[in-house]
Amino acid sequence: MSTRGKVSLITLGCARNEVDSEELAARIEDAGWDLADGSDGSDGADVVVVNTCGFIEAAKKDSIDTLLAAHDSGAKVVAAGCMAERYGKELADALPEADAVIGFDDYAGIGDRLDDVLAGRAHTAHTPRDRRTLLPISPVERGSSASGVAIPGHGGADGDTSGPASGPASGAASGGDAPGGDLPDGVAPASGPRVLRRRLGGGPVAPLKLASGCDRRCTFCAIPAFRGAYVSRPPEEVLEEARWLAAHGARELVLVSENSTSYGKDLGDLRALERLLPGLAAVAGVERVRVSYLQPAETRPGLVEAIGATPGVAPYFDMSFQHASGPVLRAMRRFGDRPRFLELLEQIRAHAPEAGVRSNFIVGFPGETEDDFEELAEFLSAARLDAIGVFGYSDEEGTEAAKLDGKVDPDEVARRVEELTGLADELTAQRAEDRVGTEVRVLLEDKTDDGGFEGRADHQAPEVDGTVLVRGAGLALGEIVTARVVGSDGVDLIADAGAP
Repeated sequence: MSTRGKVSLITLGCARNEVDSEELAARIEDAGWDLADGSDGSDGADVVVVNTCGFIEAAKKDSIDTLLAAHDSGAKVVAAGCMAERYGKELADALPEADAVIGFDDYAGIGDRLDDVLAGRAHTAHTPRDRRTLLPISPVERGSSASGVAIPGHGGADGDTSGPASGPASGAASGGDAPGGDLPDGVAPASGPRVLRRRLGGGPVAPLKLASGCDRRCTFCAIPAFRGAYVSRPPEEVLEEARWLAAHGARELVLVSENSTSYGKDLGDLRALERLLPGLAAVAGVERVRVSYLQPAETRPGLVEAIGATPGVAPYFDMSFQHASGPVLRAMRRFGDRPRFLELLEQIRAHAPEAGVRSNFIVGFPGETEDDFEELAEFLSAARLDAIGVFGYSDEEGTEAAKLDGKVDPDEVARRVEELTGLADELTAQRAEDRVGTEVRVLLEDKTDDGGFEGRADHQAPEVDGTVLVRGAGLALGEIVTARVVGSDGVDLIADAGAP
């Protein structure tokens, strides 16, 4: 029974933020607060917590708009997440509509922070600091860094990883063979790490965080400055959370981090991910494991084989190419070029000919010439990617790229984005058409109005890629079925289950 009040939790941004929100939700409930069913504070919540995104300008604007809308609902408003961490006191001064701006260090004491907000006690927002200078933590210290800084998904700043002692969905599953485990919700196993999480969205797909932070220094990216150094979660902790997620209805696990190819390097094991994947795929109740956020320069042959050939692991490669011109990539402080990237794609398809590959690309980076742009277009034409994201470059404060010479005129950036987006749409539609006549494994996630099902095949990640419309009798939500592709519509497929 709540003795404190009701909280509405709104999540913006990426899947990593989704995991952070589910950790916050567990802490909020454990502190004696109720979680509201709605997502906008209009259902009578006393406090609305907005887990913001601070990656690019559009995401920051969305975060501000959401905070203002929450304020208009009449509830108290708390800004959390990446934008709140990145700007701290600066955001608090600029946005008086927010009753508190909290950083990652506040997560362990979120109940007390909410008490203060509801009581009208002022919260002093933190002064932002560059977390790139913080040392990575050891497995034993996994709840805190050497400087006592909290890391979402790694417990509190004091090193506590025990998690909530009670709550409707915050306890760990037993880890037994049955997907439901032997323990009721909210009860921890006799030994092993506790799971600090409460599922918010439901459904058969759940993100599972491998690590936090990033050690790479791409000139266009500010994430390391507020997310800090790369910190891997110990494999046993990841496996325990996988069992817990399976016990709470997850059939597909999407492994997320800022850079999954770095997993384990701070634990002294560069092959940690390829060793972990078979264990995750073997968790009772888990039908599919998907890896996201791969750096091409760190995608080793052993990892390619593990993703492309391990039963239960989706042959899916979310490659962070960003560009294909060598000079532009060097300016981005990245590695590779068109020939090397095409060679990597050949290695991937040697293990899994029908593997799905997606990537994002930045157009109009400082110094990008017309020849560089054509190099990128030629790469896309040869790469046969299933999904392509195209983004126009814009300066991001605090990054090295913002200070680079050779800025491309914004109108020219927009023209290149439009041209490359048109090419990407054409190429990905052709790639989908090439799959007509093949068989795909589809996780059924939603019912359609005409009695069919919508789901995703191995080559399609949640939200960012296409879907499959599946027709057939005797199908049920949450199951994975084999279906034959009979048509395509853009990047989406149409398939019949049980077709000869």
